[in-house]
Amino acid sequence: MYVLLGILVVAGLIVMSMYNKLVSLKNRVLEAWSGIDVQLKRRYDLIPNLVNTVKGYAAHESGTLEKVIQARNQAMSAGSSGNIGAQVQAENALSGTLKSLFALSENYPDLKANTSFIQLQNTLGEIEENLSNARRYYNALVRDNNTAVEAFPSNLIANNFNFGKFDFFEIENDTERQNVEVKF
Repeated sequence: MYVLLGILVVAGLIVMSMYNKLVSLKNRVLEAWSGIDVQLKRRYDLIPNLVNTVKGYAAHESGTLEKVIQARNQAMSAGSSGNIGAQVQAENALSGTLKSLFALSENYPDLKANTSFIQLQNTLGEIEENLSNARRYYNALVRDNNTAVEAFPSNLIANNFNFGKFDFFEIENDTERQNVEVKF
């Protein structure tokens, strides 16, 4: 009788431990996502200033500027939807349009020398670096969570209590994964 009770108590403690681990991992992933969200908000706030600075020098490049603003707005709305996968896709599109904006600046030497533009570009570089670090941290926690959700025996607890996997924040454009070719 006591042996059976002891086995049940030990099994209950093991289940409780696995459950608490899954809760902790889920909360850490969500916390890491909020760190990404903070950096994205900083980037969203910076983009209109950057576009307005470029607009003064390259007014006839309105198509590129409109694409940047449109990509920013889509990324912001994707972020408010709560769908991480949709936001990742929108953020990748925004990154691509920002690259085209900086490529555009290469055609305007006065713009490249403008202190406001340089300061905004440096600030965006800092934000992108912080965002990159936040993405790495988030992806590491997603890996840990997904492993716990899939591995035996914690997968039994995860399935019974509806713990799920999270999506990685990764590059979706295959051309960005390729090595950069440098020609002289």
